Amino acid sequence: MANRTDPTAKNIRGTNPQNLVEKILRSKIYQHTYWKEQCFGLTAETLVDKAMELDHLGGTYGGNRKPTPFMCLVMKMLQIQPEKDIVVEFIKNEDYKYVRVLGAFYLRLTGTDIDVYRYLEPLYNDYRKLRKKLTDGKFALTHMDEVIDELLTKDYSCDIAMPRIKKRWTLETLAALEPRKSVLEDDFEEEEEREENEQLEGLDNGADERDYYHERSPARERERERERDRDRDRRRDSHRHRDRDYDRDYDKDYDRERGRGRERDRDRDRDRYRLRDERDYGHDREREREREGRERERRDRDRGRRRSHSRSRSRSRDRKRHAHSSSPKRRGDGAEEPKKKKKKEKKERKDDGTDHPDPEIAEANKLRAALGLKPLK
Repeated sequence: MANRTDPTAKNIRGTNPQNLVEKILRSKIYQHTYWKEQCFGLTAETLVDKAMELDHLGGTYGGNRKPTPFMCLVMKMLQIQPEKDIVVEFIKNEDYKYVRVLGAFYLRLTGTDIDVYRYLEPLYNDYRKLRKKLTDGKFALTHMDEVIDELLTKDYSCDIAMPRIKKRWTLETLAALEPRKSVLEDDFEEEEEREENEQLEGLDNGADERDYYHERSPARERERERERDRDRDRRRDSHRHRDRDYDRDYDKDYDRERGRGRERDRDRDRDRYRLRDERDYGHDREREREREGRERERRDRDRGRRRSHSRSRSRSRDRKRHAHSSSPKRRGDGAEEPKKKKKKEKKERKDDGTDHPDPEIAEANKLRAALGLKPLK
């Protein structure tokens, strides 16, 4: 219940406001002690007190990437969704600089393109120092205008992906914003006028009065005024084109980075497919070797079986030949008894199946004969 968005909150960019923060960072914020103890039950009014206690800004830090109190308060603002007037008051607050940064960060996440440029660009004139916690837990020195420039020009800030906004020159073309006027433009104009006055005072005193009064004639003064106006307009246009070129270069850099990211994804997919093919090829080679080993064992077993069969046949032939050569022409009762005994033994051997040509079956028949079972055929 403590992590649910306010039921009266509106969707931002078509989704729940808390979904503007990545899920991993969101879950770490929910588990952090500062969120459970200090952010529980905060409202738009009591949130100001917690924002005034901030002494640094940042995203996540440390080995387990713990969120900073600044990030917890940003998440709380997304959850309760304060009114726009309150956020604008945060930005206009000049006494507490971290309250101003908190409001600017929230407006960059949830505000429209016109509101972002309208309320954040004046903060370029704020040069106060800020403490920023880095990812290794150490602090670094930065300034308010640098943080605002990061919010307006970068894609990531404090480990959060910034929503895309239109370029300023696009809004100027659509007449949604007025051309940006530099704060230093008045100083430049005063400097130029001072230089022109010095040039006028440095005119040659030896020139005749006619030339001097000709240079000082009202027509000449009006012409010089028109030239100054044209120079001022030319400088303003150059500033505008420079901002437009900067935005165009930023777009090119963004497209180039996105193209590099796509190339890295393609290389990663190619390496993954290649490793998978190599792994499948290795498995195929292993199965091939196992199959060849089984084929070799079967051939060796068949070859040994044929050799044992041929040896047994040759032994039987030798036995018969020896019996014919050693038997007398006149056989008596004493000579026939060994022959009958051999036939009986041979018959018994054939009955128990121990002389089977297959060595495995013969070995199995020996075991079955010892157990009193019938032999295998």
